[in-house]
Formats: sequence, C-alpha cells, structure tokens
Amino acid sequence: MSLRIENFVAPLSASISAWLERHAAARIAHLEAENRALRTRLGGRRIIFTDAERQTLGSLAKTLGRKALRDLDPIVTPATLLRWHRELVAQKWTFASRHRPGRPRTRDEIAQLVVRMATENTGWGYTRILGALANLGINLGRGTIQRILKDHLIEPAPIRRKRISWSTCLNAHWRGLAASDFFTVEVWSLKGLLTFYVLFVIDLPTRRISICGMTTHPDESWMLQMSRDLLDPEFGFLRDKKHLIVDRDTKYSAEFRSTLEREGIGVIRLPPRSPNMKAYAERFVRSVKEECLSKLIPIGPRIAASIVARVHRTLSSGTQSSRNRQSDDRPIRRS
Repeated sequence: MSLRIENFVAPLSASISAWLERHAAARIAHLEAENRALRTRLGGRRIIFTDAERQTLGSLAKTLGRKALRDLDPIVTPATLLRWHRELVAQKWTFASRHRPGRPRTRDEIAQLVVRMATENTGWGYTRILGALANLGINLGRGTIQRILKDHLIEPAPIRRKRISWSTCLNAHWRGLAASDFFTVEVWSLKGLLTFYVLFVIDLPTRRISICGMTTHPDESWMLQMSRDLLDPEFGFLRDKKHLIVDRDTKYSAEFRSTLEREGIGVIRLPPRSPNMKAYAERFVRSVKEECLSKLIPIGPRIAASIVARVHRTLSSGTQSSRNRQSDDRPIRRS
C-alpha cells in the first residue's frame, strides 16, 4: 500500500515543482520585459535611490550573486549593487545606532504640539507657548520652541498676528453662517411633466436643514414670502444668523437681498461657477438626487412634496446623525 502511495506522490510532486518553476520563469520574464521598457523610457538618465532602497537592493543582490545579476540586466550595475551590500555590512559594525552624548532630540509629538499651538493661536509668542507647555508638564526651552517654529517655516508672533488666514476668519464667524440653494424635482401631472424648484437653507455649524418651499414659478413675490418665513421672530430659520451665502442665481433678487439686509443678515453672493464654496449645500443636493429622486417618478405635487419631506427627514436623522444634525419638521410650502 505504501509503495502505491509513493508511486502516486512522486509524480504529483514533480509536476507541481515543474509548474512552479514555469510560473516563476514566466514572472521573471515579465519583470525583465518591464525592466527593459523602463530603461528605454529613462533614456540613460540617472536614478537617485534613497538609503532604504539601496539597503534593500544591496541585500537582495548579495543573495543572487554577480552572474545572476548580469543575466537580469538590472537598472543598477551588479558592481554597484554589491558595493551597496558591502556598505550595509560595514555600517552594521560602526555602531552608529548607539546613543551619542548630548541633549536628545525633541520628540515628534511635542514638536507637532508646538506647531499646533502657534498656528491656532497667532498671537502666541515663544514665551506664551513655553508657559502653555509647562501647564501640560512639558519642559522646553524658549530657544527650542524658536527652532521648531523656524524649521516649520512659522514666523514670529508679531508677524503672524498681522496675517489672518481664511480658516481663522471662517471659524470666527462660523456660528452665524447659513447657505441657501435650489434643487429641482420633475413631477408628472395632468399638464404633463412639470419642473418644481425646491428652496432650502442649511445651517453650516450644525448642518441643520430647512426645506422652505417648492414651486414651479419661483418669482420675486414667492421669494419675498420665503424671506418673511425665514425671518420670523419665533420660528424663522435665520432669526439668529448674521450671514447667508447664496450663488448668482437671479431668483435671489435685489428685493430679496435687501429684505434680509434690513433685518441685519448680510447676503454673501459667491463668484460665478464656484460650487465648492458652498460644498455642504451641494452635498445635500447630491444626496437627495442619488438616494431618492433618481429612483422615483413623482406623480402630482402633493406626492412630490411628501417625498422631499421624507427624504429630508431621513437624511437629517439617519446617516447624518453622527454630525448632530437636526431637521426642521415644518410642512413644505407648495405653490
């Protein structure tokens, strides 16, 4: 019985070994062809390798040997690869990894903390940062802080204080910002296919969204009624806002903007073709289109309004709940 098993296993092992050898030969042939194509593209230009790459190639080259390297025709000559291996062996015995006398380097996490303090607090100088670090139990010298900020190309506090970045400016006004936009819904009715325009406003700090209304004719009178609803002292969505971001759509007429400005809400009109400047509103429109409107055929304005309201509640309380978003559950005004 054992003789029969050996007679079966031996040919099987031989066939597997032959298949592995052919597979390895095919992979080597592919890599050689790829290597030749890269050498042709380089056109004789020199490649600068990093120390880690040299160590890896040198270790592998020693395993292959000079003759095998010549057959492979590598990008680097076999003599260079073997020289890298000798340097790697020599470096092992120089004991360069031993700690040298002197002050140790500042840890990366402490350096990143210093950079963060300087960038988030433009008025903090070296002494102020030193005191804040001392409160955290971190002892650094004033010169060390200066060197860290200089290495990261951060200017001293008197110069930084005069320059305000866009992120700092937005953070200062973030709680008073809201954005408004439209999206369309194609609805089948007795008159045929109608296009309804849906107006919504998004509170940027909380991503809270209010569907103001939907209509087939968003004329100036309808927009003025929307502005009065938004400015309602008790339930108005913009009652505690300072700025409203809108695009250049003509629906935001001069009378609409002046109505808001009389109540102390500045209207910021974005440059043409700049959807990235109101990315949160655009992302909400994309979610409505992809999650619902592209998969349904609304029949009648009432069904369309119900669909939009349901999608609004789902997006506000479902996938977006991790951002503490809230929904405005008032009924959608149709006209």
